[in-house]
Amino acid sequence: MKKWTRWQDWVTVAAGLVVALSTIWVAPAGLSIVLMIVLGVLLIIAGLINLSMPGLAWMEWVHGVLGVLLFISPWAGMYATHMGAAWFSWVCGGVAIIVAAWELVPIPGGDHYTAHSHA
Repeated sequence: MKKWTRWQDWVTVAAGLVVALSTIWVAPAGLSIVLMIVLGVLLIIAGLINLSMPGLAWMEWVHGVLGVLLFISPWAGMYATHMGAAWFSWVCGGVAIIVAAWELVPIPGGDHYTAHSHA
């Protein structure tokens, strides 16, 4: 797999960027600002690492775990009732989870994950 070409990793970077920057537009509540910025930046970093070093299957798991953490952060960070911040976290976290799951789906006819693909 060529560096900087996987659309899934670019989506992960975009989701992280959106959630981190959304703190500019949404009203702060609970730990929303801290959690959204930290998890957003970690998604960006994980996506960029995977873009620069394709084939790291464990990074797909990192994307998924960060997505789950972002998705549950409105409840853990006490801002689930603040719809702006909560929806940004739920949507961007959900996107990260879906993209990570997509990357981990076995290739038809093979026994390895797409993260290991060198096509």
